[in-house]
Amino acid sequence: MMKKTIWLVWGLLSLALASYYGYQLLMPGDKSEFLIGDASHGHFQIELDCESCHTSPFGGQEVLQDACVNCHGAELEAVNDSHPKNKFTDPRNADRVEILDARYCVTCHVEHQEERTHEMGVTVPEDFCFRCHQDIGSDRPSHEGLTFDTCASAGCHNYHDNLALYEAFLVKHAEGAETDLMATMLERTFATEYQEKHKPESLTIADLNPADLKQASADVLQHWQDSGHAEAGVTCSGCHQGEQNSESWIAQPGLAQCSECHTSEVQDFVASRHGMRLNPDMAMKMSPMSPGMGRLEFKPDALSSVQGCAACHQPHQYQTQPAMAEACVGCHDDEHTNNFAQSPHGQLWQKVKEGALPEERGVACSTCHMPREHVQINGKDVVRVQHNPNHNLRPNEKMIRSSCMNCHSLAFSIDALADPDLIRSNFSGKPAKHIESIDMALSRVKEKN
Repeated sequence: MMKKTIWLVWGLLSLALASYYGYQLLMPGDKSEFLIGDASHGHFQIELDCESCHTSPFGGQEVLQDACVNCHGAELEAVNDSHPKNKFTDPRNADRVEILDARYCVTCHVEHQEERTHEMGVTVPEDFCFRCHQDIGSDRPSHEGLTFDTCASAGCHNYHDNLALYEAFLVKHAEGAETDLMATMLERTFATEYQEKHKPESLTIADLNPADLKQASADVLQHWQDSGHAEAGVTCSGCHQGEQNSESWIAQPGLAQCSECHTSEVQDFVASRHGMRLNPDMAMKMSPMSPGMGRLEFKPDALSSVQGCAACHQPHQYQTQPAMAEACVGCHDDEHTNNFAQSPHGQLWQKVKEGALPEERGVACSTCHMPREHVQINGKDVVRVQHNPNHNLRPNEKMIRSSCMNCHSLAFSIDALADPDLIRSNFSGKPAKHIESIDMALSRVKEKN
């Protein structure tokens, strides 16, 4: 009798647990209890949207691989991925695939394994290069004696993106002044192109309709009149009106309204860590990111701020300069950010704010982390701001071509980005160590000749 009772209780408990977890799994809502571990630095913002990566409950490596490529494929293609999948589907590399199956991202990037996750979300030992390149010392005398956990040291090699570290690039840019004191940023032309195409008429408060005047305070109206929106002929209703010709009023316009005019900027934003929770392609609708959810150091009074366009761009005072540095410094609280104002970069930016230098001669946070770039829009070459600050952040050598070399030599850029103390001081001083990548490349060319 006792044995039957135990079995009955066990069965009822099992059924209750199965019912509970089945309900939690299938119904919408918080699924954090199903997480098998914390997600990496790059994915924790969306770790509860399981279907973003696990698109099929019955899929394996191929399903996860498709999910990785869907988000990161274009980026890898753009940087001429050093280890593309087709390199490892070549039968001549079959022996290497048996050692490290590099056909799949999850071989090196396993999620929910925080205890063994290194920078860039890598979960294999730091000397993994040894598995395929153990004879590099005999092929390259310059590499003899180097240890395999230094291959990916700053200024040497990256697994995927080596655009600024390839031998030909190193040789081509081996010479050059450490700093170009007369360097200038690209001048934005996107707004100019818009003005030429649409020929908007600049508006004043007198041009607004009664509905706009009813909703806005005198201060807001004055700010708007001095803004780029008024200059571009955008009225209050242009952002706040709901459906076209309806009388509904949106108190706080969001990405949907901003993207009607700033489409590419919003696309960049929702691909970034600032905005990825608002990406319309996410299966789960999530709240906007806020600093309080982050893993970096943020200022206490900014922890609850909502990350949307208005977090950096004051919508009624739509000016771009405050968004280029003051918005970043207002949230981030790490040493690099807090040392900006006293740094050579920060001093230049202060002169821009004082009107002593044109904007293109200054260096703000966005100058390096959201660089201006040439893009093709409607068949025309325009210069616009890349609104995904993660686009060139890691590995930091990605900034060499898009940012650092606008003002500095390649040699100085490599040395500076390889010096963690110099980064923390926001580049106040000189690099403490010289990276020999360029020297090695020049020596190799000399040997060939």
